[in-house]
Amino acid sequence: MDLSFKPEHEAFRQEVRDFLDEELTDELREAGKLTASVFSEVEYSSKWHKILYNKGWIGSRWPEEYGGTGWDDMQRYIFSSECASAGAPSPTAMGLHMVGPVLMKYGTQKQKDFYLPRILSGDDFWCQGYSEPGSGSDLASLQCKAVREGDHYVVNGTKIWTTHAQYANRIFCLVRTDNTGKPQQGITFLLIDMDTPGIEIKPIITMAGDHEVNQTFFDDVKVPVENVVGEENDGWTVAKYLLEFERGGAYAAGLKAQINKIRKIATIEKSDTGESLIDDKNFLKSLNEAEIEVQAVLMTEHRIMSDIAERGHPGPASSILKSRGSELKQHLDGLTVSALGYYTSPQQNEARIPGSNFDVIGPDYSITAFPAYLNNRASTIYGGSNEIQRNIMAKFVLGL
Repeated sequence: MDLSFKPEHEAFRQEVRDFLDEELTDELREAGKLTASVFSEVEYSSKWHKILYNKGWIGSRWPEEYGGTGWDDMQRYIFSSECASAGAPSPTAMGLHMVGPVLMKYGTQKQKDFYLPRILSGDDFWCQGYSEPGSGSDLASLQCKAVREGDHYVVNGTKIWTTHAQYANRIFCLVRTDNTGKPQQGITFLLIDMDTPGIEIKPIITMAGDHEVNQTFFDDVKVPVENVVGEENDGWTVAKYLLEFERGGAYAAGLKAQINKIRKIATIEKSDTGESLIDDKNFLKSLNEAEIEVQAVLMTEHRIMSDIAERGHPGPASSILKSRGSELKQHLDGLTVSALGYYTSPQQNEARIPGSNFDVIGPDYSITAFPAYLNNRASTIYGGSNEIQRNIMAKFVLGL
C-alpha cells in the first residue's frame, strides 16, 4: 500500500491547512483542546459541523450521490490528521458515521430523502438506543419492547448510556418485537423522535465529572411503523452493519496528535533524576514503542478504508481497529498521566469550560489529562467490549 503523498495530496493538505487557519476560531480551538472525551461539547461541535457543511466537507466518508465529498483514503486521512493537529472539535458521529450509512443501505427512499440531508446539515442531532441495564455486550438480551397497534408501535422500556440524549431530537433504537425463537430474531431497528410524549431522560454523571451519558425511559411511546429501518424482526442484521462503522472509525490521527502532545510535555517536565523527561531512557522507550503501534493502527485504518471503498462497509476487520485503537488510547492516557505526575491530581472541571477564567493549578496542558484517562476507561467496553471484538476476529477474520 503506497502511503506517500502525491502532488495532488500535498496540494490538498495545504488547502485543508489554509481552511483551518481561516475558519477554526480561537474559541473552537480552545474547545477542541479542552475536550476530554470522544465528543466535544455540543455547542462547539455543532458550530464546527455547520462550518464544514457550508464548505461541503462534512460528509468526508459519504458517497457523492448522498452529498459526500468523494475523497479518497489519503484525503480523508490528511483531513483527519490536520484537524487533530489543529485541535478542531469533533462533530458528533451518531448521525454522520452510524445511522447515516445504515439508511443508505437499508432505508426506504422516503427515509433517505428525508433524513440524510438533515444529517449532513446538522438539522437533526441523533443519539443511540442500544444498551440497556443488563444488556450491554450481550445486546441480544435487550427487553425494550415495541408492540404494533395498527400503523404505530407502542414502545416501553429503557435504554442506558445514551450519549448526548439531552441534546438529541432523534434516536435510533433496537426494540424487542418478538419473543419467540432466538433473541436476535425478534429485534427491530426503529427511528424515534425525541419529542414524542412518554420519553424521559435522566442524566448520568461520569467519574470525570461530565454529563455525557444518560438513561432514557420510554412509557407508551407511539412510533409510526414507517420508521422501521429494514424489516420487522430483522433489526439485528441492521445493528451489526451499524456497529461495523462505529468500531471502524478513525483512530490514527487522534493517536498521533496525542503522541506529539506527550512528546512536547516530556520536553518540559522532569524525571525523578531531575533531567528532562524526554531524556529518560525508560520513558522514551515506552513512547517510541507506542508510536510504532500508532503507525500499525494507521496501516490497518487505511486497509479498512480500502475495504469500505470496495464493499461499502468495513466488515469484521473493523474489530481489529476498535480493539487496538481503544487499547492504545488507554495506554497513551497512562503515559500522559505518568508524564504529568502530581499535576493530574486536582479536579478542575470548571477549567474545561471554554472561556473560563478559572485559576488553573499546574500547566494548561494538564487540565484534561486525568478526565481523559477516566473517560477513556470505557472505550474498551462501549461499541462491544474488546473481548467480544476478539471473538469476532477469531471467527470471521481468522476463521477459527
